[in-house]
Amino acid sequence: MAFTDLFIRRPILSIVVSLLLLLVGGSAMYSLPIREYPAMESATIVITTGYPGATQDVMQGFVTTPIAQAVSTASGIEYLTSTSTQGNSEIKAKLVLNADSDRSMTEILAKVQQVSYRLPEGTLDPVINKITDGASAVQYLAFVSEELPIPIITDFATRVAQPLVTSIPGVASVDFGGAQTLAMRIWVDPNRLAARGMSAGEVAAALRANNIQAAPGQLKDSETVINITAGTDASSIEEFRQLVIKQSDSGLVRLGDVATIELGGQNYDSTFASSGRRAISMAISPTPDGNPLEIVKAVKALIPDLQRSAPPGLEVFSNFDVAHFVNASIDEVTHTLIEAVIIVVLVIFLFLGSFRAVIIPVVTIPLSLIGTAILMLAFGFSLNMLTLLAMVLAIGLVVDDAIVVVENIHRHIEEGLSPVKAALIGAREIVGPVIAMTITLAAVYAPIGLTAGLTGALFKEFAFTLAGSVFVSGIVALTLSPMMSSWLLSDKVHEGRLAKLIEKNVGRLEARYDRVLHHTLSARPAVLAVGAVVLAGIGVLFTGSQRELAPQEDHGYIFTSVKAPQYANTDYTERNTQQIVDIFSSLPEHLNSFMVNGAGGQNNAFGGVVLKEWQERERSSAEIQGELNARVAGLTGVFAAIFPPPPLPAGSGGLPVQMVVRSSDDFSALYQAMEKIKGAAWGSGLFVFVDSDLAFDSAEARVSIDRAKAGELGVTMQAIADTLAILVGENLINRFNWHDRSYDVITQVPAAQRLTPDKLGQYYVKAGSGELIPLSTVIDVSIRPQANRLPQFNQMNSVTL
Repeated sequence: MAFTDLFIRRPILSIVVSLLLLLVGGSAMYSLPIREYPAMESATIVITTGYPGATQDVMQGFVTTPIAQAVSTASGIEYLTSTSTQGNSEIKAKLVLNADSDRSMTEILAKVQQVSYRLPEGTLDPVINKITDGASAVQYLAFVSEELPIPIITDFATRVAQPLVTSIPGVASVDFGGAQTLAMRIWVDPNRLAARGMSAGEVAAALRANNIQAAPGQLKDSETVINITAGTDASSIEEFRQLVIKQSDSGLVRLGDVATIELGGQNYDSTFASSGRRAISMAISPTPDGNPLEIVKAVKALIPDLQRSAPPGLEVFSNFDVAHFVNASIDEVTHTLIEAVIIVVLVIFLFLGSFRAVIIPVVTIPLSLIGTAILMLAFGFSLNMLTLLAMVLAIGLVVDDAIVVVENIHRHIEEGLSPVKAALIGAREIVGPVIAMTITLAAVYAPIGLTAGLTGALFKEFAFTLAGSVFVSGIVALTLSPMMSSWLLSDKVHEGRLAKLIEKNVGRLEARYDRVLHHTLSARPAVLAVGAVVLAGIGVLFTGSQRELAPQEDHGYIFTSVKAPQYANTDYTERNTQQIVDIFSSLPEHLNSFMVNGAGGQNNAFGGVVLKEWQERERSSAEIQGELNARVAGLTGVFAAIFPPPPLPAGSGGLPVQMVVRSSDDFSALYQAMEKIKGAAWGSGLFVFVDSDLAFDSAEARVSIDRAKAGELGVTMQAIADTLAILVGENLINRFNWHDRSYDVITQVPAAQRLTPDKLGQYYVKAGSGELIPLSTVIDVSIRPQANRLPQFNQMNSVTL
């Protein structure tokens, strides 16, 4: 007895197998995560290290270089980039595609710890984070208030909102834009300080001595334990004002006598605007296997709770999310899937000519597609654009096996056999060909998923979903189709009017084709010539076609990257990006916009505009992008580029064309070489935006010390360095407790007393005699051009175009 006989003789078994496939497949499909594209493990490990007040040269030589040397030997790294800026070092280790990022993270952490002893005293502990490439934020929350200061808004966002959002399944991390972490800012007045005979170092020492966390332990007797707390720390503005920093014959000197104290921001290097309103943003990024739709849904459900918890005057809302575009894309593919099913059913009916015969292969479609979900869930796949596309293509393939089975059984019925007998014989004859067809089709598509690199990682789910659907259709064709044929196909061959009409028209079509084929065979030279011309034309069109990894889509939003001169601070950048925000607002398609000033440096900004619904606008995002690029090209003060989001995950994002020039020469030589390349790029006329990440347009105040005179006066280099660090460098003294959280205590002179380089000479330092002398006695300040960021690629000086 053949394998197929079992299902024909026992139709209940065939039905049970199909129902089992349907139920398990339906459950599996319901369990599949929904994404825009397949999940890919493409990650970057970022090591950020702070050294307040240090120059970029010091950061590169004493912080970036030792860490980069250690990290470069970790496994799984494709390339290493680093940037050294004033007081900050950032090293990015780009991992190879589908590398074990957790293992690489562990290795990098261990290697950073091994070299931590080589870092200068005062360097903050390196912070190591893993960023999933291409997995840009799925949602941006905005925290807006016209009344509350940004540090207070930031405190609410980090204290209340962040823990709730990060507890949502699938959320990897949140990043803040425009946030200002709370800090106790000690604005030291150098003149008031000198009038009381004190140096900056003495103020810092007094703060360290009088703001300290005590751990006094417990009191114990024979029956009870009493915990001890000691108020050795300051935790309010008033307590800091009252700190005694000096005793003298004339009385006590308190911190409030020489400084203005306020609860402010840790730094003021970035700002965020939501449609022109000052705010902070929370960018929510998913894990590689996180479901963006579920994340957005959960975050939106959380917003009312956040609003109820927010202080008066603070508004919390979703500024932007990707769920709408993902849902729209999946809906489009789903509609295409339904249309494909309808077309396939009509074609089958036209050529089989019988409603009963059509039912058999048509039943194969949902069974095969739903059954494929079992394999998708087992392999860890998701419902995404590419797996749904695979299902669309599979519709025309999964019916082939069933049609072959039905046709063969129908042939035996026409020869006089009963439907059951015809099903038994016909199915036996066709087992081999059906298995061969199934294996052949699966073998054609499966290798696509084995391709290396980004293409293979991207199309793995597509290929195996398509191959899996063909495999399931083969099972259905051998278990269900023969049984249905034995019940639905009739041995009473009777063609209805519709069947006769179809048969008549198909016969006419065959006759016409026969005549055309006869004429073609009698004019072979002409046919070959036409074929050669067509082939040549195809070659010309193919070679002349534009090439790209993936076409751009209308996501409903557009990004902008803005760069101000390297000498610019955040205030300058914010004033000039307001022009771009105004341009965004003037668009008839504008829904809302955002701008992060200070993103990646005080002279950089990143923003975007969210467009109205597709049906509510006449222009595509590409057309709007062209208009915006033309308008921002005329701006003065900043360079701006408008670009769409990356079409595929695991991309680098940002501008579409980037190149790196690296050399063992110094940055001056690299800069000159890049300027020539930039000139050639502009001269080509092919680009609307050309810029590099290296420019010598920042001013550096070079402090030269007369060591001989300093030695005579008894002024040490340590005293000079401490004075500058404490009064200018936003020096971290220690921390204080505020509402059960610790925050930095930072000293600095007010902005008015550090506007120009000559102000440095007006600060005072103690001589060996104990007398205060102005720094101008032993230092000389000169101005020279310098790059405010020093980039490297694989530990070599580099510049990116």
